Amino acid sequence: MLVVLFVLMEEHMPDTGWASVSTPYVRPRRPGEADAWTEEAAAHGHVGTNRLRGVEEASPPREVAEVLDLGPEGTAVIRRRLVLLDGRPTELADSYYPASIARGTRLAEERKIPGGALTALAELGHRPHTAEESVTARPSTKPEQDALDIQPEDWVMVLTRVLRTDTGMPIEATVMTMVADGRELRYRMIINEEI
Repeated sequence: MLVVLFVLMEEHMPDTGWASVSTPYVRPRRPGEADAWTEEAAAHGHVGTNRLRGVEEASPPREVAEVLDLGPEGTAVIRRRLVLLDGRPTELADSYYPASIARGTRLAEERKIPGGALTALAELGHRPHTAEESVTARPSTKPEQDALDIQPEDWVMVLTRVLRTDTGMPIEATVMTMVADGRELRYRMIINEEI
């Protein structure tokens, strides 16, 4: 029996030869450690920032409600961000947390979280154990064109990541809508052949 122990996703940024690795983005940060995007961009001589676009508790899209096991009446705390590279928009990132674990915590506050949301989740006793990702591409919408400074004919790549605890409980679903121009995603698996 083959068991997949680890999946490494690399995102190749256009015109830079830069391969982004997803592992730092799915683990809580250590005290004093910069967020993964700031750290990664700096390692490549760039400035990576996030602009918080809003925080609210609301009913998420049906697909998100399903992966978070919220049921028809369930709500989520939604944190919406604009991700920038050297001041230019590169991605919209909307992260959803079951309201039952996020309500009344730093996740529900409209401000940046030191160490990031995964650190806050870990402090609440919800450490990520597995990550599932799906990727699609589609034409951009008018709000995406405005936020990402792209043209009506431009497409976007949408990466959806769901994080679960070691018991299988979903704790975060993030929908990342990225400028698609020149991006390529590659997945590499490390397999344990024992068992």
